[in-house]
Amino acid sequence: MMSRSAPSPIYTLRGSSGPFNTLHFFCDRGDTPLLFSGSGKGAIHVWNLINRRPERIIQGHSGSSVIWINTLPWEDTLISQGRDMKVCLWDLSQGRSELLDSLSTGSVGFCQCSLLETGQRSCLLAFAGQDTEEIKIVELPSKSIVCSLVPDLKLGMVMCVKLWQPQSGPGPLLLAGYEDGSLLLWDITQRSKLSQTKVHLEPVMCLTFDPESLRGISASSEKKLSSWVLDEQNNLQLQDNVMLTNPGVSQLSIRKDGKLLASAGWDHRVRIFSWKKLRPLAVLQYHSDMVLSVAFSNHKDPRQRLLAAGSKDQRISLWSIFSEVPGTC
Repeated sequence: MMSRSAPSPIYTLRGSSGPFNTLHFFCDRGDTPLLFSGSGKGAIHVWNLINRRPERIIQGHSGSSVIWINTLPWEDTLISQGRDMKVCLWDLSQGRSELLDSLSTGSVGFCQCSLLETGQRSCLLAFAGQDTEEIKIVELPSKSIVCSLVPDLKLGMVMCVKLWQPQSGPGPLLLAGYEDGSLLLWDITQRSKLSQTKVHLEPVMCLTFDPESLRGISASSEKKLSSWVLDEQNNLQLQDNVMLTNPGVSQLSIRKDGKLLASAGWDHRVRIFSWKKLRPLAVLQYHSDMVLSVAFSNHKDPRQRLLAAGSKDQRISLWSIFSEVPGTC
């Protein structure tokens, strides 16, 4: 694959007055695949991927940067997080853009929320709290507080979190990266730390995790990616380092079929790796500024499976790559 010339984006999306901090595909229902984006100017764009135009633009965080968006697993409900210290729930059914509810995080940092479905109409939401090292977990839609997690040692600000449900054993669990480069695994039910290891010398800027292989990967401002695994006793074990040409990664995303990994680089590039062996497959060069977000689509039609990258240059690039690899992108 490395012998092939790098592809060009199949098309680009423009129209935001700020950088695209976060992306989320929604292709599960209906005939029109959608892409949600959150901008540095507080706008949420709902992009129609058929006509490549925004169906709606939601202004819901008082002009503050939108740093995370997702969809709840029921009835066209969008959830967004802004640097106005609010998480908002939106009703998007029948063309609406109505605010259903909101909650205050108390945090002005850049730590993105993490969402985990726990029932037919219930989810857990994890986010950085008001205190530097605090992680709060609430149940949605009730907003009832499940727990607050604070490490015993001073690790600095919580930088990134990931909720997940083990296939067996206790759960749910949460992975958290901290300012001092540490990675912690928390048992939410017991409110206790299961494991801790140092994965970077600099703050952990982003992480993602594959529950199928019990393997994850993280990045910082360093010129490397660090992969790690969980053993049978839920101990975090460092595995491999992948050296990068240039320092800094904003986000990491594993394709749903567990075959590909994408990284959003500070050097304006998107890099594609095989997830199993972390072999570099392609470098996607299009953007003129930092790439801040990457997301794989989950479209049922292989011809519509895409990779999206959002950049500080106020553009979103859409890529159709490795479509011959089976599975959902």
